[in-house]
Amino acid sequence: MSGDGPRPPRREGDAAPHERTIPPSYFDGRYADSPDPWSLSARWYERRKYDLTLASLPRRRYASGYEPACSIGVLTRGIAARCDRLLAVDSAPAAVRAASAAVADSPHVSVRRAVLPGDLPDASFDLVVLSEFLYYFTPDDLELLSKGLRDRLRPGGHVVCVHRRSTVQGQGWDGFNAHRVVEGRMRTATVMRLDDPDFEIVVLERRRG
Repeated sequence: MSGDGPRPPRREGDAAPHERTIPPSYFDGRYADSPDPWSLSARWYERRKYDLTLASLPRRRYASGYEPACSIGVLTRGIAARCDRLLAVDSAPAAVRAASAAVADSPHVSVRRAVLPGDLPDASFDLVVLSEFLYYFTPDDLELLSKGLRDRLRPGGHVVCVHRRSTVQGQGWDGFNAHRVVEGRMRTATVMRLDDPDFEIVVLERRRG
């Protein structure tokens, strides 16, 4: 945790988004510099966050899951244990290779390359996990992604959003800002929210009927 004491309250619109969505070439460059550029497999922050993310899933098991921006597949392995089928995607070929290796012993998991928001799958899911990538989009692309995901979410299905949050108000477009956009565009019910000093987890549900 940050340990910086009480923070001022966040407000919608208190930080400016990107003017352009971060391109795939940026992520290709990060993986060229390191096989694990965000230290997902080593940092306590990541391990703790992943444990809390999996604990936040309202159902014990899901029929079909979708994990965009899966990176090297650390969280993917945990999600796979809760799904009968799982599709994980990433824009970086190096990440796709690493994630494929991470779940090589899980034949019910498919790992593919996809660039969002354009490459959404022609499928439906009852679980979608959005982890640490929504703040790379412009609001327009984030809106396209949110609407596309809602169209693919089955009634009763869940969307889990988990992203870092800035420790200084207005410091940057972060999970707080991105989650507000998704909540507003998905037209789903918010069933759980964890406001951690370092990240936020929001669980959304598409109501039946």
